[in-house]
Amino acid sequence: QVQLVESGGGLVQPGGSLRLSCSSSENIFFFNTMGWYRQAPGKERELVADINVGGVTNYGQFVEGRFIISRDGAKKTLYLQMNNLKAEDTAVYYCHARVLSRVTWGQGILVTVSP
Repeated sequence: QVQLVESGGGLVQPGGSLRLSCSSSENIFFFNTMGWYRQAPGKERELVADINVGGVTNYGQFVEGRFIISRDGAKKTLYLQMNNLKAEDTAVYYCHARVLSRVTWGQGILVTVSP
């Protein structure tokens, strides 16, 4: 069974940066798509960014060039570099991996953007 473990969250001031990591128990090129979703209190889970096996990336509209998704196959790790963070980026961030119709989620990690 695939396991995804997120790390790198925490408290950051507005305008600051964080890098989230998602460590996979499997070769990340095994997945059709990997990505990051987030869920803020009282809101639905939404796509932040994803990347397919061919390296094509996709970002939520709210990202506006502030975040970069990347991966390291040797480390079996997916990353999300988040820059110029805003208060509205506060949410639990989830790593996601899909193989055909099979989806795996990480446990989630909290990112809080506050003065």
